[in-house]
Amino acid sequence: MIFERSLQRELAYTALAVFMVLLTIMLATMMIRIVGFAASGQVDPRDVLSLIGLTVIGYLAVMLIVTLFVSILFVLTRWYRDSEMVVWMSSGVSLTHLVKPIAVFSAPLIAAIAFFAFVGWPWSNEQSKLLREHFAQRDEVSLLAPGQFRESPSNQRVFFIESISPDATQVRNVFVSSTENGKVSIVVSSQGHILTQADGERFVVLENGRRYDGQPGQPDYRIMSFERYGVRIGEQRFVNTPTSTSTSTPQLIRQPSLVNLAELAWRAGLPLIAINLMLLAIPLAYQNPRRSRTINLVMAVLIYLTYSNFLNLMQSWIEQGKISFSMGLCILHLIAAAVVVLLFWLRTRHRPLLSYLSLARSKEK
Repeated sequence: MIFERSLQRELAYTALAVFMVLLTIMLATMMIRIVGFAASGQVDPRDVLSLIGLTVIGYLAVMLIVTLFVSILFVLTRWYRDSEMVVWMSSGVSLTHLVKPIAVFSAPLIAAIAFFAFVGWPWSNEQSKLLREHFAQRDEVSLLAPGQFRESPSNQRVFFIESISPDATQVRNVFVSSTENGKVSIVVSSQGHILTQADGERFVVLENGRRYDGQPGQPDYRIMSFERYGVRIGEQRFVNTPTSTSTSTPQLIRQPSLVNLAELAWRAGLPLIAINLMLLAIPLAYQNPRRSRTINLVMAVLIYLTYSNFLNLMQSWIEQGKISFSMGLCILHLIAAAVVVLLFWLRTRHRPLLSYLSLARSKEK
């Protein structure tokens, strides 16, 4: 009991520290990326915080996997380095005795990983997609921003206003450039206002201005002066385009297309990766005093990247129809489980993997 409590307590503290570091890195990265999207006009600046939060929710499963793997590796590596593991083993604790307390500690994290993989990931993607599509399909009134040139969603109009009233109904010093059938029309006005008709049609009514019509490179431009001129505000109907990443897990099961099955295999693979990496960290944490203290961390990064990349490869092969869903779901994780069993077998016999392979090759010669 003392052994289990000591191990689980240190695992909890280490996991919390690792998760906070990962969360900080994720927030900083997402903030830079999404603020860049907002600056370039791809997302609404008012949705920046919402998009950052949704992105973090979507990647919580991945962050928890890394947290679980690295925290177990850190704690056991420190025990080996400070000779605590020698003390426990001298007291009759074998390497396999570590599985139970680590599994008890990891069970809530693996449950959270499964929840965020099957529920949080598609929900956050769906909400992010809705925010982006609403902004991309906004009407042209929302483009009006004082002192900025803004292009309409249809890419046929460019607006510029010098100032706008607080209620967004009155504008001053307006410039509108539109292109239709190769002809350019430019309208400038000293002031204007927003008008909504009974049928719902909306116009920007410009006052005391001029209109220039013509084709670039041709001298026959028409210049007209007007007291009132209405520019119809274009609106696009919102269309929610479904994608596999934003489709709920029950919907993926009900519609088993290749794309949906590939996405389902990826989601199901995340908790399986967490289980295999949890077990793999136990024999992998062995610390040789002659080796560098950072070698285990480097190995952990390489193993996780390799495992996750192979999971993405399986997803791609399922989507392309190269392998079946059941094979793509099982084969990678079964191979990883076999590697875990092999490492446990070697470590319980105090045989390093590299030395064992070298001995096997020498016997063959």
